[in-house]
Amino acid sequence: MGLFSFIKDAGANLFGIGKSTAEEAIAEANSKADKLIKAINSLGFEVKDLKVNVNEDTAIIYGEASDQATREKVILVVGNTEGIASVDDRMTTAVQEPEAQFHTVVRGDSLSKIAKVFYGNAMKYPVIFEANKPMLTHPDKIYPGQVLRIPPLD
Repeated sequence: MGLFSFIKDAGANLFGIGKSTAEEAIAEANSKADKLIKAINSLGFEVKDLKVNVNEDTAIIYGEASDQATREKVILVVGNTEGIASVDDRMTTAVQEPEAQFHTVVRGDSLSKIAKVFYGNAMKYPVIFEANKPMLTHPDKIYPGQVLRIPPLD
């Protein structure tokens, strides 16, 4: 899919405070990668041979996702992490499907407003909510800077 940009200072705080020496920076990058893998696995996403590398504020993801939705959700879990500004997606997909669009939440957004823009119908917000589970736990709990999947309608 390619390189995706995110807001570095928005999102879940998984990493903590940075290090200063080169050795500590390498150890920190490895720790960040491990934390991202744990976050992905904790959500139950099926990715064969999952590997994540972190280079400064860029995460590179490898592996084979079970489907396109899983692939996109993994990108979002990684990208919606504080300290990650871009995600280099090098994953493959076991089943080829149409790609979703991504939307960065801005102040004043709601899932119904986003659904109105993308689908022409505010009542289609549950489609967006379902497409972003389990990262979203409630339709009203979105925040500025968060990136959401907007799947095509069937």
